[in-house]
Amino acid sequence: MNKSIRNRALTGTALALAVSTVLTACGGEDSSSSSDTKAKNAPGAKATAVKDPLVATFDGGLYILDGESLKTARTIELPGFNRVNPAGDEDHVVVSTDTGFRILNATGQTLTDIAYKGAEPGHVVRHAGKTVLFTDGTGEVNVFDPADLSSGKKPEGRTYTSAEPHHGVAIELADGTLLSTLGTEEKRTGALVLDKNNKEIARNEDCPGVHGEAAARNEAIGIGCEDGILIYEDGKFTKIDAPDDYGRIGNQAGSDTSPILLGDYKTDPEAELERPTRISLIDTEKKKLRLVNLGTSYSFRSLARGPHGEALVLGTDGAIHVIDQNTGKVEKRIPAVGEWQEPLDWQQARPTLFVRDHTAYVSEPGKKALHAIDLETGKKITSVTLPKSTNELSGVVAGH
Repeated sequence: MNKSIRNRALTGTALALAVSTVLTACGGEDSSSSSDTKAKNAPGAKATAVKDPLVATFDGGLYILDGESLKTARTIELPGFNRVNPAGDEDHVVVSTDTGFRILNATGQTLTDIAYKGAEPGHVVRHAGKTVLFTDGTGEVNVFDPADLSSGKKPEGRTYTSAEPHHGVAIELADGTLLSTLGTEEKRTGALVLDKNNKEIARNEDCPGVHGEAAARNEAIGIGCEDGILIYEDGKFTKIDAPDDYGRIGNQAGSDTSPILLGDYKTDPEAELERPTRISLIDTEKKKLRLVNLGTSYSFRSLARGPHGEALVLGTDGAIHVIDQNTGKVEKRIPAVGEWQEPLDWQQARPTLFVRDHTAYVSEPGKKALHAIDLETGKKITSVTLPKSTNELSGVVAGH
C-alpha cells in the first residue's frame, strides 16, 4: 500500500485498511434509513440478534454473517468501496464509506445513526479500551470508548486535529497519552505524542513514509517506516533500522502476549506492485529485527496474530503460515484456499485473513467462498458460498 493508500476513502470506490481497521467510513446521510442504505430482507422484517457476527464487504454492500454457521443473516446495500474494522465491543463494526466512518450494529443487523463525517476515513485502531479513528482528508482524530456505542448515540470522546491532513494513524495509550503520525499529503515523516490535554510531549521525525501501527506486550507501540520501524515505549522513541537502505514495513500486527511485532517487508521503491516473500519480526524488547523468508508472497490483508501470539500469514500459495514469533520458524502450513495472485489495484478483492480467538476466517473471492478454520487442529470447521465475491472481512471483537 503506497501513496494510493491514502486515497482509500477518496471516491465512492474508496478506502482501504483500516483502517475501517486498519479504516472505516460513513455513507451519505447519518440516518440508517437513508435511501442509499437499505436491507434486502422483507420489508418490515425484524432483525434477530446475530451471534458473534462477521461482516464482509462486496461491491455495493455488506453481508452480515453468523460467526458460527457463516450463514448470511442480512444483506445491506451500501454503494461505493467500503471497508470494515472491529469497533471494539461485542456488537459493532466500523464501516468506512465515501463520506466518513459509520457504525454498524452487526449483532442487531442495522447501520446506526452514529457517524464521523470526513473525506478519506483511514485507520481504525483499538487499544487499552479505546477506539481511535483517523480521517486522512481532514487530519482529524476521534477517540471513544466502544462500550458507549450501546447507547445508540455518538459517544463523547477526545478529538485532535493534525497540523496537516495526511494518510495517518493514531493510538491512545492506557495512561491517556496519544501517539499520532506527522505528515502532509506529499510526505510523511514520523510521529508525535500528546498528553491528555493534547500538549506535545515527544516527537520523532526519523520515520520516512510512516504507515501503520501495532501494539506489543507492555504497550510497546510500533509504527512502520520505509527504512525500518519506530518504537515508542516508556515515554521515548527508538528507531530499529532495516537491513536494507529501503526496507519498508507498512503493515503490522501485534499481540498483547508477545513483545514481537509481525510486519511485512518490501525492498523495491520503484515497483508498481512488489509481491514480497519475506516478513519481518520486530523484537520491541531487544530492539532487533529479524527477516523470515516464507517462500511465497502475500498481501496487506494477509497478516494476523493467533491466540498464543503466533504470527500468521496467508500466502498466495493458499496456506496460512504459522510462525513462531520468537524463533522465526514456520511451524506449520494450514491449507486454506486455492493459489492466488495479488491484484495490482489494492482495492480489488483478494483472499483476506481475519482471526478471532482460535478461529481463522478466510475469504476466497474467486469462488465466492468463506471458510472458518480451527487454528489448533488446522481443520476447516465450515465453508459457505455467498451470492457475490467479497472483498474485506472483519467482525466484532470485544476487549483489547
